[in-house]
Amino acid sequence: MEANAPAFLTVNDAELSIRDCLRYLQSAGKLQGFISDVLRQYVLQTEVETRTDLEIDQAIIQQAVIDFRLQQNLTEPQAFQDFLVKNGTDVVTFQNQITGNFKMEKLKAVISESRLQEYFIERKVFLDRVVLSRIIVESVDLAEELKSQVAEGEAFEALAQQHSLTDDKLVNGMMGPVSRGTLPDGIRALVDAANPGDIIGPIELDGRWGIFRLEQNIPATLDDVQLQQNLRNELFERWVGEKIQAMTVKLQVPEQ
Repeated sequence: MEANAPAFLTVNDAELSIRDCLRYLQSAGKLQGFISDVLRQYVLQTEVETRTDLEIDQAIIQQAVIDFRLQQNLTEPQAFQDFLVKNGTDVVTFQNQITGNFKMEKLKAVISESRLQEYFIERKVFLDRVVLSRIIVESVDLAEELKSQVAEGEAFEALAQQHSLTDDKLVNGMMGPVSRGTLPDGIRALVDAANPGDIIGPIELDGRWGIFRLEQNIPATLDDVQLQQNLRNELFERWVGEKIQAMTVKLQVPEQ
């Protein structure tokens, strides 16, 4: 540690200053990530402390504490006290942490609510999924021939196992759910115009040729609770990023 620099960490008998720690982070290529984490927490803490629309009913907090103690088998006062001591906290700090968690979720809801529908529409092409099966071969002539055989009644699954060059031939060519947004434009346009059971192609893909069968459309909906939560999280992180981008940040390292 530099002379006269106050200790920030003590490791065994070695005292490390803030400057030492920042230098180590920089050497490890982790200083930028550390600063980003600090800025993110600063944004969140500032919002929670200054906004007036994040108040949480104390009854909700108390119920959350009760639920936690029941789940963790800490109903006995001494058991709960031992838990707090073991985790280096106390009742007030513990309740404040729970309150902070509730406020953070409420902040996330407040930030995302007005933009959720618009963002869902913006992202829908990537959220909608389709289930496809495929047969990939080397030549357009063979692809055309296989398409004709399917039209004449040959089993798509058997032809996939026999002719396809991709590993999914082992599962009859089934690709499973695929995001519409990740499909090449040419394929997506044909898939959008098809009905389940339709054969699509031949289509050239990276020098090979494929025919596809549309198995199922799986449209995204905001009624999906998990999807809605994922979108709220994405919107929230975007908002945090915009807040950080708008900051003027100067790193001032203590002098030796």
